[in-house]
Amino acid sequence: MYQVISNIKFLLKSTNQHGVHSPFIYNFVTECLYDKVNYSAYHKIKDYKNILKSSKVLLDITDLGEGSKKLSSKKRHVSKMVRISSSSEKETKLLFRVTQYFNFKSILELGTSLGMGTYAIALANKFSKISSVEGCPNTSDFAKSKFKDLDVNNTTFIKGDFTVIISTLNEHKYDFIFFDGHHNKAATIQYFESLLPKAHNESVFVFDDIYWSQGMTEAWEYIKAHNAVTVTVDCFHLGFVFFRKEQVKEHFKIRL
Repeated sequence: MYQVISNIKFLLKSTNQHGVHSPFIYNFVTECLYDKVNYSAYHKIKDYKNILKSSKVLLDITDLGEGSKKLSSKKRHVSKMVRISSSSEKETKLLFRVTQYFNFKSILELGTSLGMGTYAIALANKFSKISSVEGCPNTSDFAKSKFKDLDVNNTTFIKGDFTVIISTLNEHKYDFIFFDGHHNKAATIQYFESLLPKAHNESVFVFDDIYWSQGMTEAWEYIKAHNAVTVTVDCFHLGFVFFRKEQVKEHFKIRL
């Protein structure tokens, strides 16, 4: 019910490109968010989802985050997971466009799951260096095996608790960090603050499910107000964070 009410409020307050006066954000909205090109990568994304849907694999799940609202069993079929808890086709296409638009080179993902979002990101730039962290060892191993089958070579899969892994990351700066796990206010804020030192002026942080719960929305509001953040774009399911010092601090709600 919280998500339904939040979506109604979002639709009442959101706008399109005509409500944007920042040239940087206007270009981002019109050339990336609203890009209507039917990229060949979209077919590969759909094929990967069909592979997962037809999978007979049953995984033993280790859930370190808030878990799924619809999947409570510790043993879950991949085919059911992809239908209920994986990134939607619309979201994965958007992740592809964003990665391609900004031409990210160094990428960190917190929350691999079955690799739907990871695959979209990997397809956008085969020369990018992606590190994808997943708390469930079996889920991570499954995604890694599928990427091997698809001959995707620009992604490193890391298993473990996010807090522990973040403290061991060797990358000095990241162009793009996708926060897609542990849907909890305190944890989300902790990961954000822990990774702030790895952001540069052109970095983009993206947060998934910012209206998943009241706590997640409160975390999003905290992030928006942070002194290091200059501009945010709220697309309801995804929240984009920019650190460009040349930008005036502004917050946008954009309908997709």
